[in-house]
Amino acid sequence: MIAEGIIVGADGKHRCFWPGELPDYIAYHDTEWGYPVDDDHRLFEKICLEGFQSGLSWLTILRKRENFRAAFAGFDFNKVAQFDEADVERLVTDAGIIRHRGKITSTINNAKRAIELRNEFGSLAKYFWSFEPSAAERPATMDWATLKANPVTEASKRLSKDLKKRGWTFVGPTTVYAFMQAMGMVNDHIEGCFCRQKLEAARLAFQRP
Repeated sequence: MIAEGIIVGADGKHRCFWPGELPDYIAYHDTEWGYPVDDDHRLFEKICLEGFQSGLSWLTILRKRENFRAAFAGFDFNKVAQFDEADVERLVTDAGIIRHRGKITSTINNAKRAIELRNEFGSLAKYFWSFEPSAAERPATMDWATLKANPVTEASKRLSKDLKKRGWTFVGPTTVYAFMQAMGMVNDHIEGCFCRQKLEAARLAFQRP
């Protein structure tokens, strides 16, 4: 019997339902989502794109990701922090990205805040991973009902609150939890997904900053 929230792909693999049969979405699910990340530029990219995703589907963001990377200097926060009003006007007319002025200016603001974090903690990775939830805070099993019921967690509330205190924007607890899922701070592949045990092994081998 196939567990709720699991689908069997054309390749015969059991995976989380959300990529459906879309090749680019399947590739993201299978090779990226939930794998531990400690590269500062990738972390900055992920948290910014989760902010852009707010109110939209992640598939929309995923399919525009290369355009976002081109528009935001590869999400090098040292460069994005130097963007000025001319850059904002350039970006709000860029049809390749989400042309939301508030989210664009938020990304520039957050780049400046990222530099402050890096200077204080040595790396974004060291800061973000310090909010990894303890084993006691994680559900004993990750079935579809549990995943559906947890768009926000105590850990995501803590991280969101601290980021906001530091001047970050578009980092509400739901957005932050999606970021935590994407960067591998938690493993939210559903029980029965072929990726779940791979992710457990990757998280076990991962050297926290």
